Amino acid sequence: MEKNSNHAKIRLHDLIVGLLYGISVVLAFTVNIQWLYMAGAVAFLQIISPLTKFCPVYFILNKLMPGTDPLQNGR
Repeated sequence: MEKNSNHAKIRLHDLIVGLLYGISVVLAFTVNIQWLYMAGAVAFLQIISPLTKFCPVYFILNKLMPGTDPLQNGR
């Protein structure tokens, strides 16, 4: 059970990050090219999170899903 809920958390993380990238690209094409800064910020956080062991999305998911193992919690 715990393993499945951890997999669900990882999939939810991937969904959220993918949506942020997709929304950024759509807004860049339709509204203003500067929306690509949002994609750049998400990419920067994904690159730096293995080094810092902190991910804002996992931070929120760890609070919303207390029955799972904390992932990327800064330890």
